[in-house]
Amino acid sequence: MATGMPECSPALLVAAGLAVLAICSYLATIVVGRGAARYPPVVGTVFHQVYHLRRLHDYFTDLFREHATFRLLAPGRRQIYTSDTAVVEHILRTNFANYEKGASNYDKMGDLFGDGIFAVDGDKWKQQRKIASYDFSTRALRDFSGGVFNRNAAKLAHIVSGNAAAKQPMDFQALLMKATMDSIFTIAFGVDLGTLSGSDEGSRFAAAFDDASEFILLRYVDAFWKVSRFLNVGAEAALRHRIKVVDEFVYKCIRARADEMSDGNKAHDTGSKDDLLSRFILATNSDTGKVDYKYLRDIILNIVMAGKDTTAGALAWFLYMMCKHPEVQEKISKEAADAGEATSSIDDFSRSLTEEALNKMHYLHAALTETLRLYPSLPLYLFVGGVSG
Repeated sequence: MATGMPECSPALLVAAGLAVLAICSYLATIVVGRGAARYPPVVGTVFHQVYHLRRLHDYFTDLFREHATFRLLAPGRRQIYTSDTAVVEHILRTNFANYEKGASNYDKMGDLFGDGIFAVDGDKWKQQRKIASYDFSTRALRDFSGGVFNRNAAKLAHIVSGNAAAKQPMDFQALLMKATMDSIFTIAFGVDLGTLSGSDEGSRFAAAFDDASEFILLRYVDAFWKVSRFLNVGAEAALRHRIKVVDEFVYKCIRARADEMSDGNKAHDTGSKDDLLSRFILATNSDTGKVDYKYLRDIILNIVMAGKDTTAGALAWFLYMMCKHPEVQEKISKEAADAGEATSSIDDFSRSLTEEALNKMHYLHAALTETLRLYPSLPLYLFVGGVSG
């Protein structure tokens, strides 16, 4: 018998029912639990993030114009967002010990980042923070990383110069992503990924890593990602495949380096390798007497993630601003010419830009700092967690 109502699929009805149930249960938790007056205002739900996914930063900017701190309703947990510098300082500096990322964050990130610094709390976080902060402050690592960035900057300059001379269009941000990925990977693993040179294996790893990172981010706006993971469908099925590609390549690099360092003549020679993987192998060996491949994989992948997109994003915005302000571009060009050696060779000029030369380039430093102020590398800093016991 016709009723005049449109038919709905069972899957759609179940999804709608779960969404309503999740929101109602969360509202009940607020009403029955602590007093609502203690909480910032509610401005929407996590489902609004899905709707605005392609303009997420603009969406949050609009919300922050109305409220410095606010909440979005989420199934089973509270999500608080803030642009209040006092609140940020309270969490990340003044009372940092009282806050942790928590189990929810680890659950979302663990498949890709494992027990790396982005996902863990407690002793593992402290150990990685201590080793990384020490290593990054050493002159040997600064010299090594500076040389790596110089070489890849020269490669990038050759590619851009060639395309410009041939009047060929180019995806400049994609080139920056490749250059920074090659640089960070070499600093982290001691291996040239070669994406700028078109390496098939390196490009396959880089693409899988980028895709996996995006799928992990989607978990923060998809209330039903666990269902997709259980059924191995959609983004979760793709994530599982991408992680397999990442792991195969990373474990091959770790095994090769561990085997190389197991040679008795090199095992304790800290100067033989300056990459972070070698340093972490030495550090973990001295603590446990064995190489934990899984833990090393987690540690180093987190470092790659921390340095790759942030550096490329900052450079893309910086060059965009230089194009918008040619007078600033001219001043920086002159300062670079004065600091480096006068030569027509890209490679020679790149090598002349040592740490000492860069320290003299105060105008460049100011322009980079202003770019980061206007266009932060992390415009939306994710902190999911709660107060520790």
